[in-house]
Amino acid sequence: MAITAADVNKLRKQTGAGMMDCKKALVETDGDFEAAVDVLRKKGQKVAAKRGDNEAKEGVIFAESLGSVGYILQLNCETDFVAKNADFQTMIKSIMQVGMDKGAASKEELMNMAYDAKLTVAEKMTEQIGVIGEKLEISNFAKVEAATVVAYNHPGNQLATLVALNNGSDAAADAGKQVAMQVAAMNPLALSKEGIDESTIARELEVGKDLAIQEGKPAEMAEKIAQGRLGKFFKENTLLSQAFIKDNKQTVEQFLASTESGLTVTEFKRFSLS
Repeated sequence: MAITAADVNKLRKQTGAGMMDCKKALVETDGDFEAAVDVLRKKGQKVAAKRGDNEAKEGVIFAESLGSVGYILQLNCETDFVAKNADFQTMIKSIMQVGMDKGAASKEELMNMAYDAKLTVAEKMTEQIGVIGEKLEISNFAKVEAATVVAYNHPGNQLATLVALNNGSDAAADAGKQVAMQVAAMNPLALSKEGIDESTIARELEVGKDLAIQEGKPAEMAEKIAQGRLGKFFKENTLLSQAFIKDNKQTVEQFLASTESGLTVTEFKRFSLS
């Protein structure tokens, strides 16, 4: 049968594939639209198999808040060219929307959710691998719930954060925006020292002790010096103890308390390409 430009355009709009790929698929299937979609999906599977070992270091990260729940998603690709493409960014936003609409709690849940009436998110990803010709993968996804959840997207969409707070007031939300930028800028390892794993603490103490000995300090003094350096490590690497970037005379914990009595951060997420 004759393949019309309207048929080709319809398939292109649904799949995002190039005009020539859509025409070839329709020709191959004698104009059967559903079969042509399957042809394009199989092409994606073949490309995915070929590029499976490739590194996907570029990509886009988006965070969104719905007030008391927030989502953050990182979708990786192989090249910066693709990451900056408007269609690629639209796709990741559409996948994020699926997760938000259906309350996905993990990457695995999101991948198995219906993207549309015919494809799951995982199947849509495979389809787009065929369209784009690069390895694509959702490398990170998280959902955060609290009285207030604030999202921050750094310009360029290569870094985003979520911050959860224990109060739902407007003041808490405003403070949360400042703390979300703090998390982006200072990259804390944990909320407080209780969140630092024992192996990291042991390593910091060992390094601190070795440095003190190299500086000529006796062993018994080196232990105390190492403990002091560990305290500095906690201050620099735990969010609530960090100096607040907009007023380094107070910690983040003190900034929150000065904003509203009892206000604190209960959780945070930070995804970055670098």
